[in-house]
Amino acid sequence: MDIKKCTSLDEARTEIDRLDEQIVTLVAARNAYVKQLAHFKNSIDEIKAEDRIDDVINRVRAKAIELDLSPNLINDLYLRMIDAMVDSEVAEFKNAKNY
Repeated sequence: MDIKKCTSLDEARTEIDRLDEQIVTLVAARNAYVKQLAHFKNSIDEIKAEDRIDDVINRVRAKAIELDLSPNLINDLYLRMIDAMVDSEVAEFKNAKNY
């Protein structure tokens, strides 16, 4: 990962703002894919797949360690994001199945 060496506070903040835009865009894209999952599942229990959640958490924690980032930070961020996205997927599932 290449990180630009900034020469001022404003430049560093500009780079952070640029990354924040990308992060939010990527989270929105992830959520859109999560909503698509609802159309391939047969029950709400299937949506709340603990094994899959565990796999995702393990994968992103390993990536965080690889990048010298706190795995606990990533763990907490992902658990919160996954919880919200599961709710989004359940809502999509109910709309698709006309609950």
